[in-house]
Amino acid sequence: MNPLAIELLQKYRIPTAGLRSKIWDEFGAPRAPRMDFFLTVCDSAAAEVCPVWPGQPMTAHWGVRDPAAATGSDDERRRAMFNGYSVLSTRINFFLNLPLDKLDRLRLKGELAKIGKR
Repeated sequence: MNPLAIELLQKYRIPTAGLRSKIWDEFGAPRAPRMDFFLTVCDSAAAEVCPVWPGQPMTAHWGVRDPAAATGSDDERRRAMFNGYSVLSTRINFFLNLPLDKLDRLRLKGELAKIGKR
């Protein structure tokens, strides 16, 4: 995990114990948790072919500029990390406020795509 990401999460009192980077293969393994949604966030992931996930979760791309790739001073790199955090936090809040029980699969797919453009 990027130390600046850990620092930012801890600043906002988000627990970090046990967090680690994961490879895609973990999510297709026999004992992987069941997923209803799979959201890619890497800016370059939109051009990649995603694997087929067990259980056919709803997928969407919410590309964010990779803050770990930022260069410059520590403050500039922290600002890039905060910008990524802020974009994802906003999108997650939009997602959490969707009336999931009132949206059919097609409409939900469209709403997820719209959130990724905010």
